[in-house]
Amino acid sequence: MNSAVESDYDVVVVGGGPGGSTLSTLVALQGHRVLLLEKEEFPRHQIGESLLPSTVHGICRLLGVTDELANSGFMKKHGGTFRWGLNAEPWTFDFSVSEKFSGPTSYAYQVERMKFDKILLDNARSKGVDVRERSEVVGVLEEEGRIRGVRYDDAEGVRREVRARFVADASGNKSRIHNRIGGARKYSDVFQNIAVFGYFTGGKRTPAPWTGNITCASFDLGWFWYIPLSDELTSVGAVLRREALARLQDGPRDKVLEGLIEECPLIADYLSEAERVTEGPYGEVRVRKDYSYIQEKFWRPGMVLVGDAACFIDPLFSSGVHLSTYSALLAARSINTTLGGVIDEAHCFREYEARYRREYDVFHDFLVAFYDLQKDEHAYFREAKDVIGSSASAAESFAELVGGGASNEEALIGTAPSFSQERRADLLEQSRKIHWQGSRVQVQALFGESVGDAPLYEGGLVESPDGMHWARPERPS
Repeated sequence: MNSAVESDYDVVVVGGGPGGSTLSTLVALQGHRVLLLEKEEFPRHQIGESLLPSTVHGICRLLGVTDELANSGFMKKHGGTFRWGLNAEPWTFDFSVSEKFSGPTSYAYQVERMKFDKILLDNARSKGVDVRERSEVVGVLEEEGRIRGVRYDDAEGVRREVRARFVADASGNKSRIHNRIGGARKYSDVFQNIAVFGYFTGGKRTPAPWTGNITCASFDLGWFWYIPLSDELTSVGAVLRREALARLQDGPRDKVLEGLIEECPLIADYLSEAERVTEGPYGEVRVRKDYSYIQEKFWRPGMVLVGDAACFIDPLFSSGVHLSTYSALLAARSINTTLGGVIDEAHCFREYEARYRREYDVFHDFLVAFYDLQKDEHAYFREAKDVIGSSASAAESFAELVGGGASNEEALIGTAPSFSQERRADLLEQSRKIHWQGSRVQVQALFGESVGDAPLYEGGLVESPDGMHWARPERPS
């Protein structure tokens, strides 16, 4: 098949989910030419519906979609409820326990991804990104050891080639080009689960202010999520351990899910008067492989992996969209800095990979501890404190970690513009002392400036004052 050759771009982003939309927007806002290629046509169904405060009040504020999200009718999520560990009774945590998520930013949203992802993609288009849906990337262009562009089939089925200085693969766990980075995708020996899920109307709701909280309940074969997406609609899924996967062969998927629900008393009670949705985009009982993995390499000259294309972790703490959009912010800094000619590509992308790996490791290490069911919630809180090395209390450390604050980023924590300068000073001081990137991205998003950063390793970089580039740390005078 002959390929039609297009004009060059600075960046081609593959995939229009939250990671791709975020990266393309943050690069386009710096004046660079960005093409985004998405194989599907939005809106489309996607799982991963429970967001974290760091995404809502950090990344989404940087993107300029805060008001649109607030007006979209998404269910507010103030924390989560667990039936987990030795405690037979459900226990609840609140994001507001953490100083970094207190006040007006102590919530996230439960979102229908069909709507949320389209908001971010339309926003990218409005910010100057050339967005092309129904355009599937089938390969990359390589010259002299560098990725120089992509080959894709457009909406009319025409094979095209487009060249770019960078290609960012944000096309998820089913990426067709991630292996062009080099190295292998390493799967976890611990987290090899399968999720079976569907949607219900008429499920029970907990009393306010916990009405929108996610509920996670363990049972003999794994655990359930119960996510209220609206007053009527609920996403319900069972995550089965490897040794329980044979249950998926017991019959039709809807009957399998029904049987699993009966084995988890808390979820069975919540759904005792509910009916499963059987029509439309939510009418199918779906199965998804939730094997956790991490790529040996995250980048090579001319190409970077973002979000699930690079790594995926068990969904227990709803970290998927957080990791995707946070990695997009880090990748945008690396691309913006390299295109600006300030710091060389290798240095910028070493910084990207080091910071993204650290954030992944925080969730991975805590999940390993949390899957030990022979503990109570207080032990889990202490584990969170140990994993992140926080000086805060154990309960506050838990809220910080599961709120997406584990990266010491100003741009991932913030507060309402009406807060006083004293409160702002307090937040900035906290962000200097505490090991949480997530806290800092929200501050950056709110005040439009970085408030200082420390190198992650000897010779490492720091974020620039505008938060959209990398910079070399100042040497002590």
